Amino acid sequence: MRKIWLVVKREYLTRVRTRGFILSTVGLPLFSIGVFAVSMTLMTRKADHTLEISIVDNLGGLAPQIATGLREKLPDGQPLYQIVESWDRPQDETRIREDLNREIREGRLDGFLLVPKDALEKKSATFQSRNPEDFRTVSAIRHAVDSAIVARRFSDRGIHVDNLQEMLRGVELSLVRVTKAGESEDEGEGFLLQLSIVMILYITLMVYGIMTMRSVLEEKTTRIVEVLASSIKPSYLLGGKILGVAAVGFTQYLIWALTAALVSAYGAAVGTALHPGATPLHFHLPASFLIYPLVFFLAGYFLYASLYAALGAMVSSEEDLQQVQLPVTIVLVACFILYPIILRDPNSPLSVALTLFPLFAPILMVFRIMVQTPPFWQIALSLLLCVASTIGVVQVSAKIYRVGILMYGKRPSLPELLRWLRYT
Repeated sequence: MRKIWLVVKREYLTRVRTRGFILSTVGLPLFSIGVFAVSMTLMTRKADHTLEISIVDNLGGLAPQIATGLREKLPDGQPLYQIVESWDRPQDETRIREDLNREIREGRLDGFLLVPKDALEKKSATFQSRNPEDFRTVSAIRHAVDSAIVARRFSDRGIHVDNLQEMLRGVELSLVRVTKAGESEDEGEGFLLQLSIVMILYITLMVYGIMTMRSVLEEKTTRIVEVLASSIKPSYLLGGKILGVAAVGFTQYLIWALTAALVSAYGAAVGTALHPGATPLHFHLPASFLIYPLVFFLAGYFLYASLYAALGAMVSSEEDLQQVQLPVTIVLVACFILYPIILRDPNSPLSVALTLFPLFAPILMVFRIMVQTPPFWQIALSLLLCVASTIGVVQVSAKIYRVGILMYGKRPSLPELLRWLRYT
């Protein structure tokens, strides 16, 4: 045990002291939060000046209704959109469009809307501007045109509506999750949490599995493993490596969890101070949502780390490593691709089969538990199959590792791997 502990200690300290670990542990959460905050700010930020727009209305009589729909204001009370000029059934549309395009190029106009004669039938219109990617402007104009077209259809059928927006306003659908523990309102945070857990499991299983594989290859190519193998059993060396990298993963998880808790608490405090009457966003997290991901991550990590370690022992170069890791990586990618099956029908026979398959269970069973908790016997069976498979894979990987770490040259063929497994 002392020798295993020395390997664990070396693997752990070697990795937590690297710049890569510090940057990924501290920098990645900050970078993700920053990108999300900047993206949301840019997407929701209003223009700081009035946008000047013209309308070419070939249908006729639609421009006033469109202008009515563009009533949004700037913070200083000025209109966000101003219709500088409109044409009702123009005779020379081509010349008008050329003039408007020239004004846009010269910066004297922000854009113009072209309503065709058959807009009621073809349900189409065109908006030309220098920045068609402006989400807020395009969305506002699309909404105004939709409302004007609908109002015209009503009017053509003899139905006159004073306030079309009020008539078309729908109802807000509240979502309530029903579980054995009772009812809880779901405001959409449930899916975000589920998807986040799937992403975290997918990324960390792959990253730490590949980290174990590269550690084996590094020691093999630098011939350090020859010295280590003379003083410790290869199976102990393999176990120490897997446990050491697992400790690195847990350290990173712990730091991320504490950071998330502190950021959430700070955000809640700031939100309460700025909006005293606002209802804060609550995440309903049963204890199982915290325990099961940890348990299945452990089972999945040891399973995939053992597979990756065996692959690292089989090869002697970076080029071979890229080829042999592909099948295991594809299995992990498949977990992320298949999760919509669980989301749509968690209790279908296919969902049950996928969550019982040992290579898929560490990710898909956790996702299924968070979507709709299955019977406990299915969770226990999935975990049992995963643990049994892990034990078998560890034994096979240890045999490959024991021989492969001292083998150099070409990548072994399948018959050679079978001979390795028969060595005592």
